[in-house]
Amino acid sequence: MNIPLIDLKAQYNSIAEDLDRVTKEVLSSANYIMGKNVTEFEKEFAEYVGVKHAISVGNGTDALVIALKSLGIGKGDEVITTTFTFFATAESISAVGAKPVFVDVEKDTFNIDPSQIESKITKNTKAIMPVHIFGQSAKMDEINEIAKKHNLKVIEDACQAIGGKYKGKSIGTLSDVACFSFFPTKNLGCAGDGGIIVTDNDEVATIARALRTHGSGENGQKAYNLLNNITEEVEKASSDANDTVYNPLKYYNYLIGFNTRLDAIQAAILRVKLKHIDKWNEKRREIAGIYNESLKDTELVTPTVLGDCSPVYHMYILQSEDRESLLNKLKEKGVATGVYYPVPLHLQKVYKDLGYKEGDMPVAEYLSHRTFAIPVYPELTEEQVEHIIKSIKE
Repeated sequence: MNIPLIDLKAQYNSIAEDLDRVTKEVLSSANYIMGKNVTEFEKEFAEYVGVKHAISVGNGTDALVIALKSLGIGKGDEVITTTFTFFATAESISAVGAKPVFVDVEKDTFNIDPSQIESKITKNTKAIMPVHIFGQSAKMDEINEIAKKHNLKVIEDACQAIGGKYKGKSIGTLSDVACFSFFPTKNLGCAGDGGIIVTDNDEVATIARALRTHGSGENGQKAYNLLNNITEEVEKASSDANDTVYNPLKYYNYLIGFNTRLDAIQAAILRVKLKHIDKWNEKRREIAGIYNESLKDTELVTPTVLGDCSPVYHMYILQSEDRESLLNKLKEKGVATGVYYPVPLHLQKVYKDLGYKEGDMPVAEYLSHRTFAIPVYPELTEEQVEHIIKSIKE
């Protein structure tokens, strides 16, 4: 039996009829950029998370970059974030000209350690960017309290955590602005790249909408007026304007922005999948519960779930003192695994100039040698789950 770490074909097959239908509808409409499906998906996603605004973009990394820029963060600023996450978190900070300042994580949850944040704050610190790693919320009450005390913005990197909750509140509603990724392997994934920014802040939403499309058009003028305290009537696109073919307002630019839009096919696919996300997340939790119970008497360390969190298990992470040997044996038994993350961000070569060294973030460094993921996708069969457990125990 061969079991992949993530089986995208199994998910496609479960809803193939609907996906094929909406894809063909978009293709036959010849409206591929922005348009109805994008607008409707943004409304549906905002309603799902529980926010006023959802601004879709080309990918999760762009969502983080635009979120930072929309908050006015740039050259000379510092943003505090976790060292134990995917590179895009820190990369987005660097991309706007700011400096990532890394903080170690908690050994049990893998999330940023709030007790270490305050010591990293300087006169240049403008924001804190926690990551809800592997689908479990960071300790947002403590993080927000620190941010409020020091007048800092908070940006949730929620790219792995769609549908998760913290103290009954949806991840994505716990900060000034939050970002999600729709990379195909995410719990809610499209058939390519995609991302979204969510916020209740009207000004941030206006600037983000302008930045995603070259700072142009109606949203570009709105953002320009907002940033320059100008009060004037904004020209609106005509009802027959078509972003795929011709929209005359796109040739009037007000900000230096980006070209990063969620295309209509991806939006249509995500609209279908959004209807299933709660069911899929619940199945992930069910499988994780089976793993927890079945593996509790082994030498492996199973994931810790905080009592006030409802995680979505983007990854099910185990810890082993002899990881490489175990992974090789599981491979022989047909069980795919993945190592997340082998090199903490403070030790990545690209950040050598920041001056971090081994030993600076002992918990993340410890975890980087012990953690690994096993399959937890919702399409796993009972037989596959049993095979995974049996293989680990053997």
